[in-house]
Amino acid sequence: MADDIITMLTTDHRELKRLFDMMKTDRNSRPLALPLAVAMLEAHSEAEEDRVYPVVAREADERAEAEHAAEEHHQAESLGKHLLEMDWESKEFDRALEDWVGAVLQHVEEEENEILPALSEAVGSDRLHELGLEFAERRSRKLAGQPLAAVGGGTDTGRQQETEGETRTELYEKARELDIEGRSTMNKEELSRAVHEAENSGSG
Repeated sequence: MADDIITMLTTDHRELKRLFDMMKTDRNSRPLALPLAVAMLEAHSEAEEDRVYPVVAREADERAEAEHAAEEHHQAESLGKHLLEMDWESKEFDRALEDWVGAVLQHVEEEENEILPALSEAVGSDRLHELGLEFAERRSRKLAGQPLAAVGGGTDTGRQQETEGETRTELYEKARELDIEGRSTMNKEELSRAVHEAENSGSG
């Protein structure tokens, strides 16, 4: 069915590939296609980490794969954000674009060949449909409500839904403002603790 999580994720992957091909073959498309691809990837990644990877870790018993895939998300988001700051007509942009596309497509291949089949085997069609709806809702909220330049730092596959309040993106931005070292590799829980400690030490 068209609204199960497997179909939704692979559809997103195909759309990203289409935007990548467009930017490679038509430089004039880059000012429009690049922000769209960056925003789409960020929303896709955050919704996947929030709604899908915890299920992959728990119900498909693929915690290591889920954590690795989430880390790949963060790396790809960082590369995409860097591209937004570059001259889209330069040779440096061409090289950075190749790096970004390569990183994303490698992640897509691993996800479609390893993670999604494991998820499909572990849960039934009703659960896949439920995850699809949750993913779509989370992705839509991200696209509608978050500024493009706010990039989420780190990953969290196990306890993301347990922590209410500030989002991972908001915590990362606070960590950046506080110049907390190692913030890029911290998950949401670690970011929350580091920000709390930094704020307390600053006020004391």
